[in-house]
Amino acid sequence: MTFASPPRPRPAAPRRRGPLVPTLVTLAALVVVLLVLAQVWTEVMWFSQLGYLEVLRTEWVTRGLLFVAGFAVMAAGVGFSLSFAYRARPVYAPTQEQANLDQYREAIEPLRRLVLIVGPLVLGLFAGGAASQQWSTVQLWLRGGDVGRTDPQWGMDLGFYLFTLPGLRFVVSFLMAVVVLSGIAAVATHYLYGGLTVGGGRGAQRTTRAARVHLSVLGALVLVLVAANYWLDRYSILTKQQTGEQRWQGAGFTDVHAVIPSKAILAVAALVVAGAFVATAFTSNWRLPAIGVGLMVVAAIVVGGVYPAIVQRFQVQPNQQDAEADYIQRNIDATLAAYGLEDVETSEYDANVTAEPGALRENAETTASIRLLDPNIVSPSFKQLQQIRGFYSFPDSLAVDRYTIDGESRDTVIAVRELDQNGLNAGQRNWTNDTTVYTHGFGVVAAYGNTRGARGAPAFWEGGIPSQGQLGEYEPRIYFGQQSPSYSIVGGPESSNGWEFDYPDDEGGVGSVQYRFPTQDVSAGPSIGTLWQKLLYALKFGDEQILFSERVNEHSQILYDRDPRERVEKVAPFLDLDGRVYPAVVDGRVKWIIDGYTTSDQYPYAAVRSLEDATTDSLTERSASVQALLPKQVNYIRNSVKATVDAYDGSVDLYAWDAEDPILQAWTDVFPTTLKPMSEISGDLMSHIRYPEDLFKVQRALLGQYHVTNAAEFFSGNDFWQNPADPTVTNSDVPQPPYYLTLQMPGEDQARFSLMSTFIPGGSTARNVLTGYLAVDAEAGNTPGEVAEDYGKMRLLELPRDSTVPGPGQAAANFTADPRVSEQLNILARGDSIVRRGNLLTLPVGGGLLYVQPVYVQAAAGTTYPLLQRVLVSFGDEIGYAETLDGALDQVFGGDSGADAGDAGAPDPGTGVDPDATEPGDDGTVEPTPTPTATPTAEPTDRATPAPPAGGGTLSPDARAALDDALGRAQQAIQDGQAALADGDFAAYGEAQSRLDQAIRDAVAAEGGLGG
Repeated sequence: MTFASPPRPRPAAPRRRGPLVPTLVTLAALVVVLLVLAQVWTEVMWFSQLGYLEVLRTEWVTRGLLFVAGFAVMAAGVGFSLSFAYRARPVYAPTQEQANLDQYREAIEPLRRLVLIVGPLVLGLFAGGAASQQWSTVQLWLRGGDVGRTDPQWGMDLGFYLFTLPGLRFVVSFLMAVVVLSGIAAVATHYLYGGLTVGGGRGAQRTTRAARVHLSVLGALVLVLVAANYWLDRYSILTKQQTGEQRWQGAGFTDVHAVIPSKAILAVAALVVAGAFVATAFTSNWRLPAIGVGLMVVAAIVVGGVYPAIVQRFQVQPNQQDAEADYIQRNIDATLAAYGLEDVETSEYDANVTAEPGALRENAETTASIRLLDPNIVSPSFKQLQQIRGFYSFPDSLAVDRYTIDGESRDTVIAVRELDQNGLNAGQRNWTNDTTVYTHGFGVVAAYGNTRGARGAPAFWEGGIPSQGQLGEYEPRIYFGQQSPSYSIVGGPESSNGWEFDYPDDEGGVGSVQYRFPTQDVSAGPSIGTLWQKLLYALKFGDEQILFSERVNEHSQILYDRDPRERVEKVAPFLDLDGRVYPAVVDGRVKWIIDGYTTSDQYPYAAVRSLEDATTDSLTERSASVQALLPKQVNYIRNSVKATVDAYDGSVDLYAWDAEDPILQAWTDVFPTTLKPMSEISGDLMSHIRYPEDLFKVQRALLGQYHVTNAAEFFSGNDFWQNPADPTVTNSDVPQPPYYLTLQMPGEDQARFSLMSTFIPGGSTARNVLTGYLAVDAEAGNTPGEVAEDYGKMRLLELPRDSTVPGPGQAAANFTADPRVSEQLNILARGDSIVRRGNLLTLPVGGGLLYVQPVYVQAAAGTTYPLLQRVLVSFGDEIGYAETLDGALDQVFGGDSGADAGDAGAPDPGTGVDPDATEPGDDGTVEPTPTPTATPTAEPTDRATPAPPAGGGTLSPDARAALDDALGRAQQAIQDGQAALADGDFAAYGEAQSRLDQAIRDAVAAEGGLGG
């Protein structure tokens, strides 16, 4: 019987991979590409539209090349080291040590190829990223030239320190990282595969020939790079930041006579030891390099550490003032040069403290220009009186500028009426309104700085919607500003009237005027008319409405990155920008003006300062619109660029302001088409360019010490100054900000628009008396392409060492302590009112120093904004307090100051409405200016209990009854006024304020009635 064999099973057919996985991978790759393009290509479009594609291209190409170079060098170095060590492994290593490593070799063998490839690639990526960050260092190294000045130690041109030395240090440190990581990879691989052993008896061969050569070469390279570092240290020590209590910087006696020679010795020693490593490659004797490394360590400790310490302890410290004198002088001279302080005009000023009649007669122009409007307080007044609609806004700190009005230059407080979409009602907030309707602000608002309007409101000379005033016709639409929306889409068919809200208007019957941005004639942003462009921007901003909205068409442009500072930062990445951006109406357009700085921390012997610390003051601490500079350490700074941003079309212009600056010259070679020459600055623009605040802050911080130019006096440090704390901010030691004023410095023949600051003795326990007064001519003139001769001229008044002139803090304390002032401030602060003191200004007039401080009153709640009610003045020990500056000056100077203040003849803050002072109402009509009160704030206020009558007496019964009656009427008038203002009844509001003024007068009169 036979049996049939069972059939053989058929082999399973290979499973076909379905299309799902490749499809998903492809889609994921496309999504990634699109997301990258949404960021990268939109940047290209933004820069291209603005005309600065060269900046982006140069930066990206430089970064890309450095990335590739850094990646290639690191990956090649580490990869070659790993590969060579593996290929040079011994075939058989019969030692117990190597037998113990078998398990590790077996574990890593499946991953060996991955480690040999991926490891170097990963390190290369990190190295490439680090190298690309040094693109500016490399560009300056390649483009930088000679400065024309030499350092006092080596006699080398300063261009070597500013441009070449940072580049060399980058290369050396990068190569050191490559060689060290390659060495670590080589040691690990040789040890793992038997080319290097640790154990073994005396005389045993611990390395193979290949491992010995490999490690010797790497060791020699490390030592060569160490030698290069030591050699470069000899130059870098000239920018050394001293530690401890030493007040000067740069190389001192010990550095020059001990540290620098020790660096040279150690550099030579490192080269010798490198030679020992090379010799080992041929002799197989590791003893010589080992001894060399040990001796180097000992030399580094003894020669590099102990010897300089001995010199400092036994040679320098016993005679430190004489030993360090030359080096302190180097520090003084270099600091003054690096910070532009060499030409400060210093003069002694023996300030008079006795107020005499007619003392201000010689300072009539300065007196008439004293600014009463505090730009850091009156923003709520601008908002309440000129906001017009709730979706308009003003910055919390306004700008001070000067404009020619009726042939006379007037200091002006000015602000732009920007769009603030947070002011829209919740029902108005949707994509269409936010993106295509509410797209821009409208117009500027300007007020005289030296006077006031009715009841203490700002005296506006430009405002309203449409704009009316002294500026004439200009383009009022503000598409680019500090509070602009993140992005807007503008433009439409020429046949349409547009759908953008332009400004409110009740005459047309629809409540507003519509506007269409003329994208056919004006380019303000990248085009967004094609499907591809819509897709990219929809991905960039995460808004699918961009793809589907019919308001996005072939005529549309998209506006983004609209903050003026941000725009300048992007097109000029080599600049540090001033903390304040200020507007000006120039040649019929609103321009934002920004100061740009070139900086370095490589200027030999110059003092190093933190830009953040030097520019932080009471204003930057409390303002959202004014910033301190970045926390960056520098020892060289120049205001090399003036930048403007057009508020209508966003165009950015960069003007080379300091063409002699070597750093700017280098960047001009890097970006040859980016900067415009100063000759292209129009006369109108020139008239609004001013000396920058942050540069002045840095310079005044330096002058606190470096006004002392004698090395011996500098060493003693007994004449160092500091900037006073702002007396208007309680419980704070941050410095008082500098102020723009039109003033005539002693010895000068005319008043100039200036930036000023004061000094008091240094130290936390020093008296608050004035020791110095600094002012810089801040006016650039009005000649096209030409700067005024005295622009940037710094004048420093030094008061006698025994000066008793009060400092700002003491002057403010004197105001508070004066019985008459305290009494009347307490009256103003009664009820629901708050008294706020404005900026305390200091002016060198009348042969002494005059302090002026405006006093504002505001309600504590409700619709509030501040109004200027009184002015405080002091000169020496005399104090004036009146409703006008003119009256307060006359009080101080014996009834006649000899000059008229700017508010002479201005409406009394306690009288009715000035018929000539009108403001546009919310409905577009012109209403009399009501008495304003201000937004509640955390700033210092004077809320006090009633002070006793001057002289310490008590009120008679009749006087007490009269006082109580007056205070009751004042309280009722305040409540009636707030109710009238809430109802929009300005006539009733004015009547209530008149009753309030009369009640205050009656209260003052009653409190003057002293009993026995």
